[in-house]
Amino acid sequence: MSSSPNTEKPKAAVSWSGGKDSCLAFHRARNHFDIQTMLTMFAEDGERSRSHGLRPEVVQAQADTLGLELLTGRASWESYEEEFRRMLNELSSRGITHVVFGDIYLERALKWAERLCAEANLAAVESLWGEPTSELLREFLQMGGQARIVSCKADIMDESWLGRALTTSLITELEALGVDPCGENGEFHTVVTDAPAFRTALDLQAGECVLRGGYRAIDFRAL
Repeated sequence: MSSSPNTEKPKAAVSWSGGKDSCLAFHRARNHFDIQTMLTMFAEDGERSRSHGLRPEVVQAQADTLGLELLTGRASWESYEEEFRRMLNELSSRGITHVVFGDIYLERALKWAERLCAEANLAAVESLWGEPTSELLREFLQMGGQARIVSCKADIMDESWLGRALTTSLITELEALGVDPCGENGEFHTVVTDAPAFRTALDLQAGECVLRGGYRAIDFRAL
């Protein structure tokens, strides 16, 4: 899609996990869309983001440094779709026409996003779809993106992975473990601390490491 100074960009939101894939999807889409809102789902108590287990203040800090409104929902996994649908309808009522997602190759995730967006008269924008995950990670790093591993599957990755910064050399280590370089199968999750659109980098303090739901996780706080 091309744009010019005389062409008004479509208004969009980004489905934001706080990690590298949603950040790269945002980065690719922001020249084509007027991205105004960050959409993030939290657990029922609102204390952790539903996908990556981030504290609300960390996600808010990301929204602030990107200059985006943060729109949040609270749900169990059972009520997740209903709550997400409610939020999409709210976006649509505001004049948002597109939602950017960071799905890469999970067909069920693609179909889910497309179906719910269509129900709300929105278009799903899949900026990363179908591309090699090792190349996407390299692109994220080459554009100046910085991220750290915030959680990982306990039966695949030990505690030493928690808090590690993403680097190109990490790709070889991950592949040696049989782990997708972007963790697209849920092997690990990240938190972005810097990217080209960030006004300032995030300063995160690492806290305790815990084991919950089959995942090891590190508690990051925004300073």
